[in-house]
Amino acid sequence: MKILKLSLISLFTIGLTACKKDVKTKDPSKDSLTAKKDSVVVPEVYKEYYGIYMGDFAGKGMITSEDGETYEGEIYKRIALKINRITKDSVYGQSIVDGNQRPFRGVFNETSKSFILDEPGNDKADGRFEVKFNNDSLTGSWNAFNKSAVKAPNKTLKLVKKEFVYNPNFMLNENNDLIDWENPKDFVEKYTDEETGKTETYTESKNRIASDAVFKINASKQKLTEKDLKNLRKLDMEIIKNAVFARHGYAFKKQTYRNFFEQTDWYIPVSNNVDSELSPLEKDNVALLNRFIKYAEDKYDSFGR
Repeated sequence: MKILKLSLISLFTIGLTACKKDVKTKDPSKDSLTAKKDSVVVPEVYKEYYGIYMGDFAGKGMITSEDGETYEGEIYKRIALKINRITKDSVYGQSIVDGNQRPFRGVFNETSKSFILDEPGNDKADGRFEVKFNNDSLTGSWNAFNKSAVKAPNKTLKLVKKEFVYNPNFMLNENNDLIDWENPKDFVEKYTDEETGKTETYTESKNRIASDAVFKINASKQKLTEKDLKNLRKLDMEIIKNAVFARHGYAFKKQTYRNFFEQTDWYIPVSNNVDSELSPLEKDNVALLNRFIKYAEDKYDSFGR
């Protein structure tokens, strides 16, 4: 009898322990009230304002000249504001400047058709946008949260609505400037005085320049071969390669590439990573271009600016 009682007590204890374990490991997401709460969808409003708005982003700030002098002048940049979602209480989207993509959140005033949009604040260049609609354009201002961290802490915006479309036919226009102004290089030159016959040296700053090959070779449409690339300049191949990414809306961090593609009316930066969007042909061409770029040489010339 004692053995039987002990066995019953043991079974009862094991049962309680199992019940306790069940209670501790219960997934709260299985609770009907929680699931019901999580399934509530906040309705979106004013979807007609969704989209990408691009244009000038300008303000006064301190500029350093090539000879090292500092002065106050107008600093111009290009900016893209993307409105992704609007609800009764909040607005969600992102800003893209200089290749930097920052999320923002804010509110929409229906009466004035205006937004107040705040970037997170954990980056030195974050700030607040105050912009207003006028048909398909946005105008307003941006003010940095940390005014001492940026060159132009107060900027104005004049943006127009743009629709991003991938088109493999997009190319640079033949009137585009093909000079890389961002990477000058000093060269030592020799000069011989005709009267004295004396030879002297001097230093001249020169810039890389691309050829008209960038208007003819399209790495999104044609299968490139080594023969196509072997006589090209390094800058030619960099432009041909990055035109692939520009067509997919890549937000370039390098000013050199932004300068080239911002001259077009089709370049709209929408993402910091478009690798998955490239076609097999584009991927093969980019790989080939990378091989040649590694060993290619540049063509430099001197220009006034």
